[in-house]
Amino acid sequence: MAERRGFRGYVGSRPYLGNRVPQHVQNLVIRDCCRRHGLEYLLSATEYAMPGCYMMLERVMEELPTIEGVVLYSLFMLPEDREYRENLYRRVFDGGARLYAAVEGFAVTDAGDVARAEDVWRVQQCLPRCWTGEGHQP
Repeated sequence: MAERRGFRGYVGSRPYLGNRVPQHVQNLVIRDCCRRHGLEYLLSATEYAMPGCYMMLERVMEELPTIEGVVLYSLFMLPEDREYRENLYRRVFDGGARLYAAVEGFAVTDAGDVARAEDVWRVQQCLPRCWTGEGHQP
């Protein structure tokens, strides 16, 4: 079996949570995350622009036997579907790999981290329904 080496970056070419970040900026953030955590950075895979497309993420997941893990630009690049996300977490862990979310600044390495990541997802999903405090909704 070949030695596992490096962390594959994962960037996107579509907006996430309504924000569009240029790919070169996403890569700078991922490289900085890798540097701060002492991770060997592998060139990023770029997701296609079509909404709901995760073809490149699936390709990265197929690499897990040969890489140490994945560094996402943002946690919110993962699928909105909770079951799909949980399946991805399980595949990462079952593959003996790690997952980092560069913008949010945390690693998803065990069940506790998954629970924390899912808490962040739930808060994000509730935000559009929150009151502004001025007596009206946004």
